[in-house]
Amino acid sequence: MSSKSPPVPAPAHPPPDSPASERNKRPILEVIGPAFAQSRRVLEIGSGTGQHAVFLARALSYLLWQPSDRAAWLPALRARIAREGPGNLTTPIELDVSMPRWPVVTADAVFSANTLHIMAWREVEAFFAGVGRLLASSPMEAAAGEPAAACARRMLAVYGPFKYRGAFTTDSNAAFDESLKARDPASGIRDFEAVDALARAEGLVLAADHAMPANNQLLVWVPA
Repeated sequence: MSSKSPPVPAPAHPPPDSPASERNKRPILEVIGPAFAQSRRVLEIGSGTGQHAVFLARALSYLLWQPSDRAAWLPALRARIAREGPGNLTTPIELDVSMPRWPVVTADAVFSANTLHIMAWREVEAFFAGVGRLLASSPMEAAAGEPAAACARRMLAVYGPFKYRGAFTTDSNAAFDESLKARDPASGIRDFEAVDALARAEGLVLAADHAMPANNQLLVWVPA
C-alpha cells in the first residue's frame, strides 16, 4: 500500500483572474505600503477575485489582512485564499455594506478597490457609514513593548475612478461610466466631492489623492 497522501482535488470553480487587478496591484502597493506602515489589521471590502488580497498581504506581511465580499463571490475567493494566501491572510468573510451590523470586530485600516462605481448610491452611503463605525470603535493601542507613538493609524484607502466637480477626468472614463449605467442605471463613476462629504460626515479628512495608472485615483482618508 502506498504511503503517499491522495492529491488534493482542484476546486470545482477555479478562482477567476482579473487582468486589471494584475496591472494595478503593484502601483497600489507603492501607495498603500507607506500609508499602512503603522497599521496592523486591514479589512478589504469587495475582495472580488482575491488577487489584491493575496499580493498585498504577501508584500505587507506585518499586517493581518481580512478579505471580504458578498456571498456570491465567496466560493471562488475562498478557493484562491486557501490555495495561494500567505499566513497573514485570513479566511474571507461575507460582508455586504448594507448589513446593519458588519461581521468585523476590529480593523484600524480599510481598503477597497473598484467598488464604489459598481454600487448604488445608497450602498456608497452605507459603505462610509460602516467604515466610520468600524474605525471609531477600533482601539488605538500600541503593541506590547512599543511606545505610545507606535499606535496603529486608522485610515481608509479607496482605489478607482472619480469625477471632479461633475466632470470626468478623461473621455475613456466617460465611456466607462456609460457602460456601467447600461448594465445598472444605479451604478456609475462617483463625484469626488460627494464621497468626500460622506467621509467627512464620519469624521474622516482627506490625507492624500494619488493619481494612478489607467485614469484611476487612490484616495486616503484619516480621522480628523
